[in-house]
Amino acid sequence: MRAPPTSSARPRGRARGRRGRKPRRGSTTSCRGRSGSPPSSATSSAGLAAGAATTRERRLAAAGGHDGLTRRHACELLGVPRGSTYYVPREREASPDDERLMAGVGRVHVDNPAYGARKIARVLRSESLDASRHRVTRLMREMNVRPCCPVPSLSRPSRHSKRFPYLLKGKRALFPNQVWSTDVTYVQIGGRHACLTAVIDWHSRCIVGWRLSDTMREEEVMACAERAFAEHGTPSVMNSDQGSVFGADQYAGLLAANHVTQGMGGRARWMDNVLMERWFRTLKSEWFRTLKSEWLRTHEYSSPQELERLVAEFVDYYNNRRIHQSLGYETPTEWYYSGINRRVA
Repeated sequence: MRAPPTSSARPRGRARGRRGRKPRRGSTTSCRGRSGSPPSSATSSAGLAAGAATTRERRLAAAGGHDGLTRRHACELLGVPRGSTYYVPREREASPDDERLMAGVGRVHVDNPAYGARKIARVLRSESLDASRHRVTRLMREMNVRPCCPVPSLSRPSRHSKRFPYLLKGKRALFPNQVWSTDVTYVQIGGRHACLTAVIDWHSRCIVGWRLSDTMREEEVMACAERAFAEHGTPSVMNSDQGSVFGADQYAGLLAANHVTQGMGGRARWMDNVLMERWFRTLKSEWFRTLKSEWLRTHEYSSPQELERLVAEFVDYYNNRRIHQSLGYETPTEWYYSGINRRVA
């Protein structure tokens, strides 16, 4: 008969306890708690250092050397790979070709401040210069040249304005005068401001109507729409944001009388009226803020007549001379009338 095992004997098949486990190679279980997070103040300070400085600054700080601190420990504290601290970038000298291209980039940027690397490269290639998009991007970075940036703005409806659904979700304009879009923006005149109403064709990006006024009323928006209808015909859909002037009974009645379906973008949805917002951005950043920035604060720009002349010059430049990447690097006027001629034929 087999004797029962004594208390000192170890049962067969019993798992080894936590104390009996061997630590894995390379692990540091002695400095970690139960949760596995390092409680040392050095590691927490590394996280603060990693969030307070850029990667380049942390890499340079780790490679600089510190008394009593190895490079490996410094890289661990700053959160950068140790191998990246040994690389020293070589200073690149500008070649004659790069200097020639940089002069061209600066000239094109002054003439067209909103052009990015793609359009600048396109213009330089038309002048028989060897300019790719990536090369122009590098030169613009070295020259610290950037295209103009937009300024966001929102419109709020009134309590009594009408609401209309958004009709352009997942759709695209296939021919001119199919979808138009309109909006109102403020333009500074000295210590005052003026209201600019514009109408754009979605298919060709062509400005088919604009009007400058001293107040934002539905009568001014209606006058701009009536002038566009008289010069270019009526569209199938007129899109806008949820501004109070676009929800007025008079404006909605004008569109209904001309058999135009009215649509509105969602609340705070600038993308629903993106073509009109983009044109206002181009007007203010490319024309006023850069080329005409000194007129915003001098007496030369204090009259509405001067502002109207500037807007007329920009509309002519935008429709007839400014190329668009989305239009195959053609102008809006060429795209607009070619589309009309195709539909007539």
